[in-house]
Amino acid sequence: MNTTLEQAQQEIVDEFAMLGDWQDRYEQLIELGKELPLIAPEFKTEENLVRGCQSRVWLTAEPRGATVHFTADSDAMITKGLVALLVRVLNDRTPQEIMSTPLTFIDKIGLREHLSPNRSNGLVAMLDQMKRYALVYSTKQ
Repeated sequence: MNTTLEQAQQEIVDEFAMLGDWQDRYEQLIELGKELPLIAPEFKTEENLVRGCQSRVWLTAEPRGATVHFTADSDAMITKGLVALLVRVLNDRTPQEIMSTPLTFIDKIGLREHLSPNRSNGLVAMLDQMKRYALVYSTKQ
């Protein structure tokens, strides 16, 4: 991977800084969701659903060498964009990076204050699930 976790976050901050109002930012989230690689149908199972999300969000992880590879999907457009952002930043990172790096881009782009409480809780639930996967894979290394 060429970019550090911090650089990946900064790229998102820079992208969102170029967008005007929150309508544009929501449209960007929807676009990011559309660009998310499709999750294999066999992974859209009950056990891969993220608990704590109002929308249905499927999240899977697998070890790839020393890193964790994520795939995800959601049945809600904005939520799919949110999980796409998390995958973009955390995908193919080491478990230690995933667990220890604070995700500053969430506040820097104003996500937390512009999401409904349900979406905000869902974002936290998705991030927690990704960190749980990282923890599991860190103990297997």
